[in-house]
Amino acid sequence: MNSPAIELPFFTNLLILLVAAKLLGEIFERFKHPAMIGEIIAGALLGPTFMNLIHRSEDIKVISELGVFLLVIQAGLEINADMIMQSVRGRKIMVAIMAFFIPNFLGVWVGYLFKLNVLSMLFIGLCVSITALPVSVRILMDLGKINTEIGQRIISAAIFDDILALAVLGVLLSIKDTDLSIYTVTKAGAISMAKLLLLISILIFSFLLFKKITNRGNYLEDSLNKLISILKGKEPLFAIFFAYILLFSTISESMGFHFIIGAFFASLLINEKIIGQTNIHSIEKTIRNISMGFLAPIFFAGIGLEFNIHSIQNILFLIAIIAVSYISKITGGFIGGKLAGYDNRTSLTLGMGLNARGIMELIIANIAYKNGLINSEIFSVLVIMGLVTTLTTPYLLKKIF
Repeated sequence: MNSPAIELPFFTNLLILLVAAKLLGEIFERFKHPAMIGEIIAGALLGPTFMNLIHRSEDIKVISELGVFLLVIQAGLEINADMIMQSVRGRKIMVAIMAFFIPNFLGVWVGYLFKLNVLSMLFIGLCVSITALPVSVRILMDLGKINTEIGQRIISAAIFDDILALAVLGVLLSIKDTDLSIYTVTKAGAISMAKLLLLISILIFSFLLFKKITNRGNYLEDSLNKLISILKGKEPLFAIFFAYILLFSTISESMGFHFIIGAFFASLLINEKIIGQTNIHSIEKTIRNISMGFLAPIFFAGIGLEFNIHSIQNILFLIAIIAVSYISKITGGFIGGKLAGYDNRTSLTLGMGLNARGIMELIIANIAYKNGLINSEIFSVLVIMGLVTTLTTPYLLKKIF
């Protein structure tokens, strides 16, 4: 634990990190668990927790940032915006609301009991309230329940909660440099909410504009194909798509939010009805190859490098976070299901299906840690919570199904 990390050349570190991450990821995939768990464990084994062979340098951090960027774009492309509209209609929205705000409140309460500062409490609440959409989709696919009504309810609630979490993240980052007095926080929060509403208004306007143009025919798809045929450079479709994504990321950052918020919402607006099935599949394939083949494993292994088991001094705090994560999410989903009119078993299934944290929770915890809003101990506890809930959710769902 106290031995200094061996200083290897950057590309040697990258090679070791990638090979270890893909190897352990492959092992976990074969046991029908998300590869990201093996990738995080690979980083933990190579990092300060065990071997102390590699530390997270600035170069690795840059690659991790690119990994986050592509992961949120990939998540956005997998979500149907129309499904979000369905998830907020009538009493169905109660599942998403209860599954977000009950865990959020109890997560903040745990932070308060352990005498943490305000921002740390709020970020714990945020991380506890998240559901990892990609993990939920993968679990439901493995169980053959992805196209059932309950499967769709789990997915739509996860989408709503992830979008709400990203919105709250933007507000929290905007108040991190204030003195946290009631007046200052209220003022900064109000300004941030106004900016957020403006960003959402831009996105909604873009969505409605895309939809209106699409309803008139394949104008956007035909125009895009015509432009691509004129351009002589390599991979023009990919370049145009990323220029569009970077535009929204720039708008998001200029408003004081994290770049992933703009990237996520921008990718959410794009679907095969707008730019065509061939184009969307080409973009998805390229992003998936780069992300899952290289950048995402480095990102998750990088989280493992940041994770330090020796920083966890308060075991009671770890137990409390894990216990509250299970109790609050399952209870929130159950109460939301009952308010939405479902029976007891279906409501309990909703709560269990929303319990996996996975990718989005780790991304937000990583952002909070890099911005100095949580310390190493809280970060390590949140990583363990994300891994444990992700590992156990398939067993819980399989049992209740």
